[in-house]
Amino acid sequence: MGRYDFRPLRVHQTASQLFASERIKSVPSWHDVVGTVPPAQTLVRTQPLQHQERSKKCNIRKPSKLFQPQRVVYEEDTLRKEFFGDHPWELARPRVVLENDGNDAERKDWSLVTQPDRPVDGESVIQRQMFLLHGNPEKGQKPDPKMTPARAYDQARKEFYDMRLQQDIERRVAKEEAMATGAYFGRSTLQIGMELEDKIFEEWKAWASTEVIQQEQRRAAMYTGVDNESAALPEGEQEVEAALGEVESTIPAQGQEALGGAVFAP
Repeated sequence: MGRYDFRPLRVHQTASQLFASERIKSVPSWHDVVGTVPPAQTLVRTQPLQHQERSKKCNIRKPSKLFQPQRVVYEEDTLRKEFFGDHPWELARPRVVLENDGNDAERKDWSLVTQPDRPVDGESVIQRQMFLLHGNPEKGQKPDPKMTPARAYDQARKEFYDMRLQQDIERRVAKEEAMATGAYFGRSTLQIGMELEDKIFEEWKAWASTEVIQQEQRRAAMYTGVDNESAALPEGEQEVEAALGEVESTIPAQGQEALGGAVFAP
């Protein structure tokens, strides 16, 4: 069939032939519809418009990715990349995806970072920053002409930090009130993490001390004399070496006769 597949255009004809030859018991439900409204005859898609500036000096050649759609880029994606790059732990907070349907700007007033029916999260900062940059033309709210992306980002972050601080204070007060009435709270996640970290640190500390002692003993046995070599010996062998050192001067050298023997006290 070559480069293009023409079978979709012949699906109605193929179904009719199969029904006529009794290979299928009944025609499909779409048979009459496809016969009335046949598929389009254009098989080659036109090249999508590429909104990219090209230098006049570059060589014009046939595009290799003819059927690839053009890249869709939104301004919010750049703002999300910057915010969540600075606040990666915001991605760990649980959130309900069904809260957003893409039409928040039509129902919500982002002149404030807080919304009555929506928790404050990273997306609130993005929408607040978009409002500071572009306003809301549908409601007649115009942006500040001197507003820059950096200033909008700083202002939205400051409002976001204030709300997070207020939420932390509310949780702390609620916990203190509950404890005053007899409630009991176990260890927090931070306390459990610190205990595990301290346990691992103590294990590493003991291992590191053992390694340092062994390295010092190997270094002493390799580069020092008899005294340091004896320090690397076990306790029992060190006592034997000390006793032999005391009587070493009374032992005759090789080839010399012993006169009266050597005094040795075990």
